[in-house]
Amino acid sequence: MEGSVASAASLRRKPKSNDAGDGLRILKTVLGLCLLLLAPSSVAQSEYPVDVELVLALDSSASVDRFEFDLQLRGLALAFSDPEVQEAIKGGPFQAIAVTMLEWSSADRQAVSIPWRLIDSPESANALAAEIADSPRNVETGATSLSAALFYSVPLFAANSYSGQRQVIDISGDGFNNSGRTMRDGREFARGAGVIVNGLAIQNQVLDLGGYFEDYVITGPGSFVITANDYQDYVKAIRQKLLREIRAGPIS
Repeated sequence: MEGSVASAASLRRKPKSNDAGDGLRILKTVLGLCLLLLAPSSVAQSEYPVDVELVLALDSSASVDRFEFDLQLRGLALAFSDPEVQEAIKGGPFQAIAVTMLEWSSADRQAVSIPWRLIDSPESANALAAEIADSPRNVETGATSLSAALFYSVPLFAANSYSGQRQVIDISGDGFNNSGRTMRDGREFARGAGVIVNGLAIQNQVLDLGGYFEDYVITGPGSFVITANDYQDYVKAIRQKLLREIRAGPIS
């Protein structure tokens, strides 16, 4: 109440200077609104449209030696520097994709190797290829937790600055899920988030691993498995897989 009386008295004592202050405040408000209208909104900035948001999840468990891990990097680097893959990226409605790469092994061992990158030109694709080729191995050993890899990957989509017509996890592995939560839990987590999971089964140690991926790993509209007989074969298989993932139509 005392504040109200004091304010009223002040208004009576200084009508001219208060009028000037009101006018200045109004001018600042109008200018502020104009700046808000002219500046890009935070929503727009956080939803850069792309054709697909793609998580590349590489097996870095104990069953993968250094040479085999390097073959995974080489295969991905060659794929993104391939003219046909670059043409596929430019062939979508938005002519752009977003990519991140991570390594996984045990239930508690995952690491992002390359943060989200916008790929919208041959130059940006070649830059990603070089970054992949030079990427160090961040997870050296561990069990095989495909389920934990999915639990780790799904939240990465919400944390990026892109809005893709599809959200896809491209997971490569050479063994069964043997650590952490069940494969059913991991797959249901991805399915519930509307994320597509595609698999690349490297069958150098486990026969019919592709069948296991079909039954327990992949999920979502148009999801698929590609098999590689060994890590040498991975180099060719990952290119085929990326072409198929990039060219897939939007989910209706």
